[in-house]
Amino acid sequence: MAPVARGLADLYRVIEPFQRASGSERLTVARHVADLHEVIAVCAQGCRPALLGASWGAMLALAYAAAHADSTGPLVLVGCGTFDPATRAAMERTIAQRMNDDVRARLRRADELDPDARLKASVAATALIYSYEPMTFPHEDDEVDARAQAETWDDMLRLQTDGVYPAAFAAIKVPALMVHGTFDPHPGRLTMQTLRPYLPQLEYRELERCGHYPWLERAASDAFFTLVREWLGRCGLRDLGPG
Repeated sequence: MAPVARGLADLYRVIEPFQRASGSERLTVARHVADLHEVIAVCAQGCRPALLGASWGAMLALAYAAAHADSTGPLVLVGCGTFDPATRAAMERTIAQRMNDDVRARLRRADELDPDARLKASVAATALIYSYEPMTFPHEDDEVDARAQAETWDDMLRLQTDGVYPAAFAAIKVPALMVHGTFDPHPGRLTMQTLRPYLPQLEYRELERCGHYPWLERAASDAFFTLVREWLGRCGLRDLGPG
């Protein structure tokens, strides 16, 4: 998310929190929400900051806003993850259709690696399934924590199965914008339809020739930043200056 932070830092004070790694405590959505609340309490200087999250980060932004409505400003949900089995099945069908022999071979080789290396190699192998015309690829320099990813996602699925999400999002009253690339295998319109009963204020915008990471797309990056800047401006977000 560093390129997104840099792309907005001339107008706003941007904080990019780094999530807790795996350890003695099993990771849950609630743990990540609590960690984010601590960051906001320390860094937001008493204001209600906008939250911009991508993929899982968009899901976390929603979970946070539902739990801490009084601490949350406008929400920007980029390539938001899925909240029901039907939407996930649609995504899996798209991924299967885009698979080719080279990707399958790279995934088989990744299976021989340790969990962290396997996750990173799998993301690299499938990068073109998620991207339309990328200027660079995501996650190349990221540290990978496969256990943290698995524990967190398992808890999110449990909360969905138990009916907590997306129903809890009805507590969110702030403006919300969903930005989705038309080439993103995550089915944006289906996710929007899942969320709208609980977030009637949700606005939905699609970017053409754009995959899961709009800020990295040759054809969509400028449009993405223009959209986010203009929308935050319409929401009246106070400029906190660069930082």
